[in-house]
Amino acid sequence: MTSFTAAMPADASTGAKRDEAVPAAPEGPPEFALLGLPKPLVSALARQGITSPFPIQRATIPDILSGRDVLGRGQTGSGKTLAFGLPAMTRIAGVKAAPHRPLAVILVPTRELAMQVTDALEPLGRGLSLRVKTVVGGMSMGRQIDALRRGVEIVVATPGRLTDLIQQGECSLADVRVTVLDEADHMCDLGFFPVVSALLDRTPADGQRLLFSATLDGDVDKLVRRFMHDPVTHSLAPATSPVDTMEHHMLQVTRDDKFAVTAEIAGREGRTIMFVRTQHGVDRLVKQLARVGVRAGGLHGGKRQNQRSRILAEFREGTIGVLVCTDVAARGIHVDDVSLVLHVDPPMDHKSYLHRGGRTARAGERGTVMTLVLPSERRSAESMTRRAGVRPGRIKATPGHPSLVELAGAQAPSGIAVPVWEPPAAQAAERPRRGPGHNGRRPRRYSDRPRENASGERPAREGHPSRDGHTPRESRPARTSRPYRDRTGGSRPSH
Repeated sequence: MTSFTAAMPADASTGAKRDEAVPAAPEGPPEFALLGLPKPLVSALARQGITSPFPIQRATIPDILSGRDVLGRGQTGSGKTLAFGLPAMTRIAGVKAAPHRPLAVILVPTRELAMQVTDALEPLGRGLSLRVKTVVGGMSMGRQIDALRRGVEIVVATPGRLTDLIQQGECSLADVRVTVLDEADHMCDLGFFPVVSALLDRTPADGQRLLFSATLDGDVDKLVRRFMHDPVTHSLAPATSPVDTMEHHMLQVTRDDKFAVTAEIAGREGRTIMFVRTQHGVDRLVKQLARVGVRAGGLHGGKRQNQRSRILAEFREGTIGVLVCTDVAARGIHVDDVSLVLHVDPPMDHKSYLHRGGRTARAGERGTVMTLVLPSERRSAESMTRRAGVRPGRIKATPGHPSLVELAGAQAPSGIAVPVWEPPAAQAAERPRRGPGHNGRRPRRYSDRPRENASGERPAREGHPSRDGHTPRESRPARTSRPYRDRTGGSRPSH
């Protein structure tokens, strides 16, 4: 296995003395063009304001373009999506996918990450006439099948949904030229190792495999040894290296003060992501914050996909400033200008700590990570941060503590309750599906039906003849095919 370490961007200095005039160098081709990417991709990147590659991109793109299997290890937010996406699109450009048979597959662990990867690659692929489709659970399978039947060059998928479509005969991996495993360590942590192995077995043995991960141990190493051929490794940092532009603080709180401290941090200016352990904890904290005047959105696996997408959109647009979520959001969510991550509940291990924290201080920006620690959690939290390679500052935090203002910009919330925020899509979903005037018809209600009188007859409504002409109920034929069901749920035999 060949191994290289990616260098940081070279200094632009010419080495001349400061007081000497340096003639302007003629403008050369864009850096992405020098890496071997085609002009349509370079132009599309420029339109998005992306002109200089990140270190991981500069290191991996040439090897991927040459057809090598590549292992990429880097910190979260280091630009891995374009590092594999740009050369993968270049490798399959000019070839049209047959129905049901994509040319490239990108496997990711979560729906959010799949949507993020698709959002990043789809506009870039248009210049190369490449079609990109997200294939994940929680979204319409029918639309995914329709897209595969028309033909899709690049599929961005979670392992479970892709396996379902293959078993239904709607997708074949026989034509796949490039297979990418993104966040491979997280897929293995979630138990996807057998499923991912089965999917890789369905791709051509001579196809190109690219694996990007924060760590390359455990089951990830098994995937490397089994499916990759003489891979070249590009590593930007040790597997447990924290980001240099990220500050870490451990806030020791009592159980009585925990929510008050959380609310003051939530009341700060700027975007904040808070992590709790359970779905119920997310919903509870969102309601608690609303009661003290903080508008927060909750994100977890129990919400429908359209709700989750809308909440993320509102968070990106600044409609809400606080996002409360479970670990489902620790990977795959990229929102610009998240300046603080708060672990309301400490994560279970050091990997989760690093990936939760990776929602801030992305792409060279600065950010702060804080962890609320109860007395009973202090020992395990200290062990976790040691394994993560982090030395956090320690503060005994109480409501109104000056350090909270200094480090987090915390401020007391207004105390005026606000409605619990839900995205418009969720509100619409809660409305009755049918109502008066739906399709111009009045809905049927069992309570509107005239009841039988003591003689067993059903009286006519005022101004309307009876449907059976006042014929006694006993004289009507029995309805044996569909027995009458009373409102208690039991069946009553026909007369």
